[in-house]
Amino acid sequence: MIRILQQDNRITKAIFAVVIGAAILTMVITLVPGIFDNGAGGDSTVYATVRAPGFFGRLSGDSKSIKMDAVNRAASMQLQQQKLPAFLLPYFTERAGQSMIERAILVREADKLGLSVSDADLTRELKTGGLAAYVFPEGKFIGEQQYMSFVQSAFQMSVADFESEVKADMELQRLEALVTGGLTVSDAAVREAFRKDGTKVKFDYAAISSADVKKTINPSDTDLEAFFKQNGPRYATAAPETRKISFFAFDASNLPGGKPTVTDADVQAYYQSHQDQYKVEEQVQTRHILVQVPRGGDAKSDAAAKAKAQDALNQVKAGGNFAELAKKFSDDPGSKDKGGELPMIPTSNLDPAYARAAMALTPGQTSDLVRSQFGYHVIQTVGKQTAHVKPLVEVRDTIAQTLEQQKSGAAQQQFAQQMVDESKKNGLQKTADAHGMHVTTTDYVGRDGVIGSLADASGLLTQAFSTAKGAAPASASTGEGFAVFQVDDVKAAHAPAFADIKPTVLNDYRDQKAPELLNAQLNKLAERARVLNDLKKAAAEMNIPLKSSELVTRDAQVPEVGSMSGPGAVAFTLAKGGLSGPINTGQSGVLLQVTDKQEPTAEETAAAFTATRERLLGTQRQELFGVYAETLMNRYQKAGAITLSQKKAAPSPLGK
Repeated sequence: MIRILQQDNRITKAIFAVVIGAAILTMVITLVPGIFDNGAGGDSTVYATVRAPGFFGRLSGDSKSIKMDAVNRAASMQLQQQKLPAFLLPYFTERAGQSMIERAILVREADKLGLSVSDADLTRELKTGGLAAYVFPEGKFIGEQQYMSFVQSAFQMSVADFESEVKADMELQRLEALVTGGLTVSDAAVREAFRKDGTKVKFDYAAISSADVKKTINPSDTDLEAFFKQNGPRYATAAPETRKISFFAFDASNLPGGKPTVTDADVQAYYQSHQDQYKVEEQVQTRHILVQVPRGGDAKSDAAAKAKAQDALNQVKAGGNFAELAKKFSDDPGSKDKGGELPMIPTSNLDPAYARAAMALTPGQTSDLVRSQFGYHVIQTVGKQTAHVKPLVEVRDTIAQTLEQQKSGAAQQQFAQQMVDESKKNGLQKTADAHGMHVTTTDYVGRDGVIGSLADASGLLTQAFSTAKGAAPASASTGEGFAVFQVDDVKAAHAPAFADIKPTVLNDYRDQKAPELLNAQLNKLAERARVLNDLKKAAAEMNIPLKSSELVTRDAQVPEVGSMSGPGAVAFTLAKGGLSGPINTGQSGVLLQVTDKQEPTAEETAAAFTATRERLLGTQRQELFGVYAETLMNRYQKAGAITLSQKKAAPSPLGK
């Protein structure tokens, strides 16, 4: 082998170079963890990881992690905004996670295309974009402290993360503009869209209410009984399960020896073992003059800001009025008009350099120049509070109340168990008698029933409906104490007698028969109106009230017809005098006849032309960019470039 390599044979050496290269590549594939691993990861802080598609994307290590806490935060905010129950959180978590994966992929593609956003671009966006009213009201910056507070309260994230997200949004806007930049809408399409949306119609209509039809359905008892028998399975469990329960209840006043007492020693012990609850952070109240250094500013702008701040400091030290100098020099709009005053703030919420300088001063003392991330400050400390633990005297009453509740709850639980044990041995009645309590036996009660003598019977009923008839006594919370109970009898869910359920059967019968009767009346009205070519006369013959709409567009709502973008949209396809066919809205049957129709004038079309074009373009851009994003997502998925670290959520109970 060595002799072969020693020969001056370039082809032979090239072959061996390929062989050795392949061997090295195989070693890399084998030894580098995760190169072909697209399974779930083990990091609980990461929802998913996105990298470049392809083999070299696995090797490069260039990846974006989507953090689990960011996904959870987004999902929780969506849940709160839509006012939905907490059990839907897993579904919203998966949806938020998928959205963030798609966003990460789009940002990666935008980066590849050189669409990055500078700090100057960000500042311009904050000054003129959708957040300008909050960050730059009337063109003036709200100040760094207020800016941080706004970001934390509105978005629950740091300023750095917030600005990173805004930059990503801007980058995606640039990507969308690039992808959809070639879209156009013809003038004819714009005019047709405005004609369609701007057309107004007025019409007469006759509506037959489903509720009114039901009132006319009055079957005999014989018909209802036949319906009841024919639909036997439907009513097989119409009478829900009920149970008869015996119990006696008690609260803290029934405890042997009365309510437990809380001693000073108890309070002292609790206080000593819960010191973290009573810690007060280090805080400082100051006033300051801030001369801001522009973000990304050069040495020249830094020096200019420092010189201006030094001038302010010199005037303060010369006896100048701090409040007046703050109004003159300070760049902090949140405090300058108040003479530079800031409230008492925990030092953990302040810039570290500012906090150190402020705490080093005695109240009334003024600092030298202090450089923070925002610029140069002249600081005067008004008051400060070192970190400390609240004294016992301040929290004694709260601790005593907490301990009293804990002791009382524990004593009642212990007494409940004692009563259960005695009841198992002697029975409910003897046990209650022995302790001066009264046994109550309910009538047959349902799972969601009410027991009048208990403040909250839900706990007792929940346990009783999971306990067998005649089972040993058990205890349950009643909100004010405990009850010891036993299930005496169970009536299983069953089909009730016809007489007991007759109103329900009548309603079901009407529900079943009403649509057929409604359609029959509606078709009869439609046929008669067609023959007479006059809805008004046909409605009068059938004694159906005739109503008239206003001039409406497609976004209007008309009583009994509903949304004009729904079944009632047929009105816009008819000429003046045109008669619709039967319209079933679900709640009613409607027939309408157009009495007036007005299309937009040439002047109205011209006035709305630009806005209509932009709306159409916006819709088309959204659709095209959606296809682009979906195509990218599929490519990354097929290439194994998305690694999920968390299990998928269960399907939504809402089926969405």
